[in-house]
Amino acid sequence: MAHIHLQDGSLPLIWLALWWALSFALLAVCLLRLRRQRLEPNRITLAALCTATVFALFQISIPIFGGVHLSLMPLVGILLGPFLGPVVALVVNIFSAAIGHGGWGLIGANLLVNAVEIVTAYAVYHGAARRVDSIVIRGAAATFVALFLGNVAMIGIVLVSGIQGVSQGTAATAAGLAVIGAINMGVGAVEAIMTGYLLAYIGRVRPEILGRMGDGPNE
Repeated sequence: MAHIHLQDGSLPLIWLALWWALSFALLAVCLLRLRRQRLEPNRITLAALCTATVFALFQISIPIFGGVHLSLMPLVGILLGPFLGPVVALVVNIFSAAIGHGGWGLIGANLLVNAVEIVTAYAVYHGAARRVDSIVIRGAAATFVALFLGNVAMIGIVLVSGIQGVSQGTAATAAGLAVIGAINMGVGAVEAIMTGYLLAYIGRVRPEILGRMGDGPNE
């Protein structure tokens, strides 16, 4: 999945400040919309469950190509929507930074990457509801597209910011990031399939969770 795993001091301070400013603006919009929605208790419970699950999954490293891990951020977007989802992502990134999974200064940048995944997955999944009945197909497609754009956002943020202390040129850095992105998308394909079937399962056993967004238990 797309996540900037660099430590504090890797990116210039001015760029870190910009990513934090953009993430604060995003969170302000999300909180204002959530305040108007009057969240139901069961939705808050679902958000807490998603937060705990995603945080735990973040810490499980798959020992291939130096270590990769799944995301579930697209699933968070599909289940919780584009306003509650980023709040979950913020909490996950804070807890992850607290145990050394990425620097504290990069929380803002990583939140923006996760927000791209969350919003994209929500838009693709629910936008395709009238054309595609299969929850599996919609869930898998939404997840793959979301993770792809998340990788693009991650690469863009690192390239624009520049990594301090690295002597190689922009082209070499871009090539290295492209390799990382390709590896991430290989794992992303697996996550897309898993997410599609997980959503179908939720549609069978707890259809009201998906039904809130206008979906039924179709597979």
